Amino acid sequence: MNPKIIAFDADDTLWHNEPYFDEAQAKFCELFADYTSNQEILQLILSHQVKNLPLYGFGIKAFTLSMIDSALELTDHQISGQGIQKIIDIGRDLLQKPVELLPEVEDVLKQLKGKHKLVVATKGDLKDQHRKLHDSGIGHYFHHIEVMSDKKELDYEKMLTRLDSKPDNFIMIGNSLKSDVLPVLSIGGHAIHVPYHTTWEYEKIDFEIVHPNFKAVSSINQVLDLI
Repeated sequence: MNPKIIAFDADDTLWHNEPYFDEAQAKFCELFADYTSNQEILQLILSHQVKNLPLYGFGIKAFTLSMIDSALELTDHQISGQGIQKIIDIGRDLLQKPVELLPEVEDVLKQLKGKHKLVVATKGDLKDQHRKLHDSGIGHYFHHIEVMSDKKELDYEKMLTRLDSKPDNFIMIGNSLKSDVLPVLSIGGHAIHVPYHTTWEYEKIDFEIVHPNFKAVSSINQVLDLI
């Protein structure tokens, strides 16, 4: 691989993210423990998230609205204003979580900067993702920041057009096989999967990827051996 542009996913690739959502969902389950099991509550939240994606997109604000939808369904629309406030507080707490870089991330960026154009390509709420990048202290390593409404083939093609790059000169590094790998391979780009210890259910796939442009590593520092 000798790419001109290297893009990194942000959440759970550059810094921790999913555990905060797991913690938020646990708090939500505690609020509604008298209504049904934790498993059914988590499935209800996920179903609302997936249903709401075309309208709300990804990110903490969309997640909070989906929790409110779930609470309304659980309580047959009888939840109090105080109950809604508790859910909003869970979302607000998420928006103020500290940014904790994953191990070896900054060292990898230091070694790649100047040799390639480095890009952040992430989903989520625009304001929140810019906040996290600022708080992370690694924003200066990147040539371009792309907060995408989704990560489908067309989204990547639009980004590459803005970057004046062809897919075969582009490599995407991320923890999601569904969002960071499959669409990039589909348009002719390269992708490296760096797994994270937990994955949002929506991002999981149930098949193995076999492709000449695909590599998998166990830690982010191993991408240096591939580039």
